[in-house]
Parts: sequence; structure tokens; C-alpha cells
Amino acid sequence: MKQQGKYLLHWMGVDLIHVGHRERLLAAAGALLGISLCWAISISVVGSTSATLIIASMGAGAVLLFAVPHGALSQPWPALGGHLLPAIVGVSCARWIGPTWLAAAMAVSGAVLLMHYARCLHPPGGATALIAVVGGPDIHALGYAYVLEPVLLNAMTLLVCALIFNNLNRSRRYPAALARSGGILPLSAGDIRVEHLRAALTEMDMVEDISEEDLLRIIHRATHHARAE
Repeated sequence: MKQQGKYLLHWMGVDLIHVGHRERLLAAAGALLGISLCWAISISVVGSTSATLIIASMGAGAVLLFAVPHGALSQPWPALGGHLLPAIVGVSCARWIGPTWLAAAMAVSGAVLLMHYARCLHPPGGATALIAVVGGPDIHALGYAYVLEPVLLNAMTLLVCALIFNNLNRSRRYPAALARSGGILPLSAGDIRVEHLRAALTEMDMVEDISEEDLLRIIHRATHHARAE
């Protein structure tokens, strides 16, 4: 019965890995500060009504940057480019495509495609593109200024907060490259290396929100625990 329960949780995608209270509280505190600052910025640019829409995509970004700081989708380039490029696409669609439903759909679709090719996939970018189309007269009046202020300014504010809060705890480092800079203990000859993981991920033709280096670190630690049994 216990095994069936674990299988059900696994099937539903429930994360069974323990995360400490300090880690969770830091994520919440970082999100609190980041969104508070973004809210103030957005209100100063477009007023409270439109700021309500703009802040939505930043809220999604805060979850990634503060709760999943080591994820590939949370790194600095995705956190900035993943808002900047979709904002450009969204404004362009709002200006040049007539029917709102089509402009909205094309904005999100184009943002996903552009983020893919620019290697800056960031899920909140879909909302950033969509808001440029459905955000109303105040946002439409900004035109391409929407890209820089409030979008890029908000994204940079969140990134600065992430750089501070994600380095207050020794268990996390941000950007993730800082965590890798210390290197990993080398696996014994013949074991899996980074290039093997990269080849496997390429062969599977799928996006994973984890780097090859972090995968290798996990494999190494798992191997250590297995040998210790």
C-alpha cells in the first residue's frame, strides 16, 4: 500500500525531495521584496490598473528565480531575455495584427519560438507577450517603450534581488554557474561524463530544466550513496 501511494505521488508529479525551512523562507522573502519593487515600478509607469496585469508575469518569474534558482529556466539570460524578446514580439503583434484573438495567439507563439532560438526559455515570457496585446489602452500607448520600461526594468529588479537572496544560503548559489565553479568530484574512468549526458539529451530532443553539470553532480552523489549502502 505504501509503495502504491509513492507511485501515485510520483505519477502526479509530487516532489518527494526534502527542502529545508531556511531555503523556503529565503525564497518567500526574495519574492516579497522583488514583487514589491516591481509593483512600485509598474504603478509609476502605467498606473495601478495596468500594473495589475504587468505584475502577473513578474510574479511567475519570481517563483522561478527564488524558488528554483538552480533551474536552467531561471538563469540570468532567460530571466532577462525571456521578458525582453517576448515584449518586442507582443508589441509588434498588437500593432500589426488586427483581430485581438489572433494577435494574442501569435504573440505567445512567436515568443515561444524566439525564446527557443535565443536559448532563453522563460515561461513568464508568454505572459509578458500576451499582456502587450490585451493590456489595454495604457499599455498600448507605451508602444515599444513597454519593452524597456516597465518590462526590462522589472526583470532587472527581480534579477538583482535574486542575486542577493539566492546567495544568502550556502545550499544555493546564483547564477548556477557559481555553484559549478567549485567543480564536481570526478567520476571514475568509464563513468558518465558531461558530453554523454549532452548527447543523450540531444538524442531525446527535449528541454530539461536542469544543466548537464547539475545532472552529473546528482549522478555522482547518487553513486556515492549507493556505494555506501
